[in-house]
Amino acid sequence: MTRAFIFPGQGSQAVGMGKILAEAFAAARAVFEEVDDALSQNLSRVMWEGPEADLVLTENAQPAIMAASLAIIRVLQREGGLDLSQQARLVAGHSLGEYSALCAAGAFTLADTAHLLKTRGLAMQGAVPVGEGAMSALIGADIALAEEIAKEAVALAIESNPTCVVANDNAPGQVVISGLKATVDRAGEIAKTKGVKRVLPLAVSAPFHCPMMQPAADKMAEALAKVVIRPPAAPVVANVTAVETNEPETIRRLLVEQVTGRVRWRESVLGFRALGVDATVEIGGNKVLTGMVKRIDKELATVSLDSPADIEAFAKGL
Repeated sequence: MTRAFIFPGQGSQAVGMGKILAEAFAAARAVFEEVDDALSQNLSRVMWEGPEADLVLTENAQPAIMAASLAIIRVLQREGGLDLSQQARLVAGHSLGEYSALCAAGAFTLADTAHLLKTRGLAMQGAVPVGEGAMSALIGADIALAEEIAKEAVALAIESNPTCVVANDNAPGQVVISGLKATVDRAGEIAKTKGVKRVLPLAVSAPFHCPMMQPAADKMAEALAKVVIRPPAAPVVANVTAVETNEPETIRRLLVEQVTGRVRWRESVLGFRALGVDATVEIGGNKVLTGMVKRIDKELATVSLDSPADIEAFAKGL
């Protein structure tokens, strides 16, 4: 079986995340301790005890989700002898999950990944004043219809600097738009006239993956310039291109572009089988990405690893 290891993005956080893993495996505890030390913050306590209002802050949620994923990877390495260079055809992650994927594949150290995601969270949170931006999921829309709706919303705008773009092409019938709140709201009204089943405003603090995030992209360019990126043990399929790469300077450039660019998750998964992949392994995330994979390509086998039992069963098959 040829596997793609996939890593979840923001929204998969929940109070209690990682606690059972830390109690069950020393290798998982070591990950949480290392992230806490790197950030000079007791992030693990926020993950395990909350309050939820603190955990959902972008600056905490991003490194927390990464830490939970890397705890699983470290346990698999310790308990099952996981070697991604031998047992993964490629790695991929949704938005911040791309950093988790790169860390798992050895392109970043764990400490550097924690710092980068803390910086990324703060930069994305601070790029746009709260309330000025918005994101909405268009349920039942394909990518062409979502692009048409976004363009029409901008064309009809009366506000200055209207912005509305496709931010996430997640799966068939699940496309997310992002931009200036008034423009995104208008797009939602237009969508209802074009047969979109449901317009779901997302509970986010900023309009991610759109041009309004350029100040955050500039900050990430500065942060990434200071970090060593090694060739990953398995190629990464980049969000913004849906194409695999293992070249460090390309990875650095694409991670900057990712802040303002579209997450091409549907395209990425559609390309897996052409790259020889016949199974995906979701590392944490409560099966969110696995659900998307099943909608994108029903022929791919899927595995989701969240609990100690999941991990131990998978490790036995390595």
